[in-house]
Amino acid sequence: MFEQYDVIVVGAGHAGAEAAAAAANLGSTVLLITFNMNAIAQMSCNPAMGGIAKGQIVREIDALGGYSGLVTDKTMIQFRMLNKSKGPAMWSPRAQSDRMLFSAEWRNVLEQIPKLDFWQDMVVGLIVKDNRIVGVHTSMGQEIKGRSVILTNGTFLNGKIHIGKKQFGGGRIGDPASKGLTEQLVNLGFVSDRMKTGTPVRVDGRSIDFSKMEEQKGDEIPGNFSFLKQSRLIKQRSCWITYTSPVVHDILKLGFEDSPMFAGRIEGIGPRYCPSIEDKIERFSDKNRHQLFVEPEGWNTIEYYVNGFSSSLSDHIQLKALQKIAGFENAKIFRPGYAIEYDFFHPTQLKYSLETKKIEGLYFAGQINGTTGYEEAAAQGLMAGINAHQKINEKPDFVLKRHESYIGVLIDDLITKGVDEPYRMFTSRAEYRILLRQDNADIRLTPKAFELGLVSKERYEMAIVKDEKVQKVIKYLQRESISPQEINVKLIEQNTTGLKQKVKMSSLLLRPQLGIDLLIESKPELSKFIEEIDADKDTLEEVEILIKYEGYILKESEMVAKHTKLENIPLKKDLSYHNMQALSMEAREKLSNIRPETIGQASRINGVSPADVNVLVVLTGR
Repeated sequence: MFEQYDVIVVGAGHAGAEAAAAAANLGSTVLLITFNMNAIAQMSCNPAMGGIAKGQIVREIDALGGYSGLVTDKTMIQFRMLNKSKGPAMWSPRAQSDRMLFSAEWRNVLEQIPKLDFWQDMVVGLIVKDNRIVGVHTSMGQEIKGRSVILTNGTFLNGKIHIGKKQFGGGRIGDPASKGLTEQLVNLGFVSDRMKTGTPVRVDGRSIDFSKMEEQKGDEIPGNFSFLKQSRLIKQRSCWITYTSPVVHDILKLGFEDSPMFAGRIEGIGPRYCPSIEDKIERFSDKNRHQLFVEPEGWNTIEYYVNGFSSSLSDHIQLKALQKIAGFENAKIFRPGYAIEYDFFHPTQLKYSLETKKIEGLYFAGQINGTTGYEEAAAQGLMAGINAHQKINEKPDFVLKRHESYIGVLIDDLITKGVDEPYRMFTSRAEYRILLRQDNADIRLTPKAFELGLVSKERYEMAIVKDEKVQKVIKYLQRESISPQEINVKLIEQNTTGLKQKVKMSSLLLRPQLGIDLLIESKPELSKFIEEIDADKDTLEEVEILIKYEGYILKESEMVAKHTKLENIPLKKDLSYHNMQALSMEAREKLSNIRPETIGQASRINGVSPADVNVLVVLTGR
């Protein structure tokens, strides 16, 4: 029934969707296997994309030719740029999405890709010969051959759902768990473990009193995730903010006795940065309240998501506590919150390409690697899809380094440091974050995607032209001056010192109170120049950032140049670290286990000291 495929993608969540699209768009024949064609890229938890550092990842996916940003733009109901009061390295786009539209749009995107086929079924086994993947077995008895396989199983591997004392199998509520794959992979020598995540109650919006909550509107001028020019949102739906209280906490504590988390029925490691409400009130017992975000699930639904109220307590306790929160006094719920624990595989068993070290042609992407979040999953899927195509066509792996992207930071962290809790991206994880801003992802990455063949020449030229316009405006501002007569009135209005003589316009932009818009208003020649080269709002924002933060950018660029030397010193795959007496015992153990590809990667392994790195440098003849 089936031909042999170049790439088989198992699972159609965010990782699977991006993996299948990337491999097929590059020219591989791809089969996407999912047990539910109506739940492609489903938002199983909160109906939102982006956020702190995650927004940067979505923009990078878009710059590389992925679809997460485009789908978000077409289905979002609210847009906000977070952290605008901080420096541009911290600015992070976030959007509320229409949950049902998001999944439908993703399916529509995938169905337009010619070399992508679909099969509704569950994969129950892998076909491996001579330590190489050659296909999969499905629950309906199909044996499907594939030159490579990407596993993107999310929370489905031996998934178990907990609500109070109740527990039952499932990958998410209403969907079955995946059985058999973990056991086969463990028999093949892989190391697996358990993790836990959770989700809150879903509430009937007709029963919510929004007058008792704080309204949180979207940005006055909403932005986009994709760098492709698209129409912006005309109308938006608001989110709402409310808070728990000591009374709410006391009710929740009544359920602790039956809590699967406190009773020890949940063995998986939970997310530190997105804990359940019972975990919050236990760990932060000194806090009298916790903030909750009440988020609409779409344009035309009454369903609301209570962000911050994730719980695995008994359903009657969840409802009783919810009804003591301002605005929820008469709340009716569609379904309770629940915890889910599932199998994952330690990502130190992967190469930078996300191919497994043990089985050639087998790739892992998404929560199977111990991450949490749609954005982290989508990024891994994109990279796995690219690299599966590269490998079967005998082309070099596509690897992004830490100084090139948040995606590079994500993958390097996973395969080098491993995980001991669900991994979530933060701006603090990126040491070069002033270089990895959300605004310049296209300039950084689209040329790389063009070389791969993942974006069109037109899209590549858009990024190049944008960069050229940025440099033209910067040179103009560095060359041309502005006089006190032209600008002083506006400077005084901005509570900053007036000029005594002409200065270069670029020097004025170094003042924190001033933006490029003020210069454009004050200098008609600048306005005319910008109009002539057709520089848009995004281009001017880039100009302002590059001028204001030039010193920081130069400093980070120098750091990159310094550390790149270590990144370029390769380590042989067959080095016998255990016989290197000059290394510490911990370093010998960690290096033997992880097998770093370069000295730079070795230097980031927990337990490998600077002294150990110096030993490796000497041993490589440097």
